[in-house]
Amino acid sequence: MVRWVGMAVVWLLIAAAAVYAGDWAVFKLRGSPTETVTVSLFVSAPLKNNKIELDYTGDENWACSETLFPVLLPEPGMQPCWYLRKHRNQVATY
Repeated sequence: MVRWVGMAVVWLLIAAAAVYAGDWAVFKLRGSPTETVTVSLFVSAPLKNNKIELDYTGDENWACSETLFPVLLPEPGMQPCWYLRKHRNQVATY
């Protein structure tokens, strides 16, 4: 039984690596398509009694990639556009 679970984990890792490599290859073959998404930025400040205050700091255009997964190039940690469209409000904690 342990052997079957081990083989399943190995095949899942191989499949995940193949999907990521395919996504990256399609991204590069399409000429590294990027877009910009307008994101609303907020800063969270802790208050007394475990409360949090959110302060709006403005809108900003963020570059995103047309991929399934985050890519490292052309910008480190560039988020996929589908993710930024669903998460337009970004909160920074201090």
